[in-house]
Amino acid sequence: MKRICMITGNRAEFGILRPLLKTLKQETSFQVSLIVTGSHLSPEFGLTITEIEKEFEVDKKIEILLSSDTQIGTCKAMGLAMISFSEALSELSPDLMVVLGDRFEIFAAVSCANVLNIPVAHLHGGEITEAAIDDSMRHAITKLSHLHLAATEASKDRIIQMGECPSTVWNVGSLSVEQIKNLKLLSKSQIEKKLNLKMNEEFFLITFHPETKNLDATRSHFEQILKVLENSAEILIFTKANCDPSGRCLNAMIDTFVSNHPNRAYVFDHLGTILYFSLMKLAKAVIGNSSSGIIEAPSFKTATINIGDRQKGRIKATTIIDASHRHQDFTLALKKLATEEFKSNLLQSCNPYEQKSTCKSILKIIKNQNLKKLAFKRFYDLPPFIKKDHAFE
Repeated sequence: MKRICMITGNRAEFGILRPLLKTLKQETSFQVSLIVTGSHLSPEFGLTITEIEKEFEVDKKIEILLSSDTQIGTCKAMGLAMISFSEALSELSPDLMVVLGDRFEIFAAVSCANVLNIPVAHLHGGEITEAAIDDSMRHAITKLSHLHLAATEASKDRIIQMGECPSTVWNVGSLSVEQIKNLKLLSKSQIEKKLNLKMNEEFFLITFHPETKNLDATRSHFEQILKVLENSAEILIFTKANCDPSGRCLNAMIDTFVSNHPNRAYVFDHLGTILYFSLMKLAKAVIGNSSSGIIEAPSFKTATINIGDRQKGRIKATTIIDASHRHQDFTLALKKLATEEFKSNLLQSCNPYEQKSTCKSILKIIKNQNLKKLAFKRFYDLPPFIKKDHAFE
């Protein structure tokens, strides 16, 4: 029996991993453990572990977050994560660890796994987000991983370009895109009842995270965005920022804005998968810089206004309008939503992150691996590669 360990550190990540976790747990040849860490364990960020425990047994809870909104706080949280993950992974002793994405807590976990000779399967590697430290984290996680489950063909090629053997890299698509097709979403009236609000007008779904390579400008950028939204006619539904440096600053700004506009602006710490995607399907547009506007929104034919550089480099569908935080650019992006050309693009668009049977493909890949041999990997040179100096071989 193969021992598989999955790790989750935030709400968005778990929403993507959930169907895979469920599938792996149903497989009799696997013994699956779950480690929960990061913002899941923080009341400030919604204490989302309570949602996880309604459906899954949690084997380890690893608290790492400090009451800090700084880069130093993040570095110290990484240190705490490595100490705790080393003990948890040593005790669980998995044959394979499955992780997703680019977060600092995942980087810490994967670093420990490498020292402990635990192979890693990594989802959503090979992508680019230029304005976030997540970009470097993601590529580092790729080099520390052994099975690569990319979401697009371009990402697959980029992983191979980083020296990973092609036989260990697959384009399986996005789990969250596949999940959307199987979810029973809520109607407008059901949403209104659950959230205790009225949506008689069109609404925007807004999530804005810090650009972690440009933290000094985060506050001023968001202030300009809020000034434009203040003059819009739509209802505004905010979800809060994650636990990156300056995330608490953005959340305080949202709280103030909502309190000043009680009849048309609402904020939620955590909506959960069903509610969030139900709102996404009905929204006039998704606004902000969350990856969900890039990866999932196109499957609903929902427009996205992607602000700033946080998602710069990701492959994008024609449903996405890129805009800077500047008042004029953002205002023009809002106007573009109403044009006939853009509306036509919405109807004809395809989602580049969509593949058939993503979950089944991942399951098959893991089942067919000799996990004991995975921990030993070599750098793959792209042909043609001429070694000019053999003196050190």
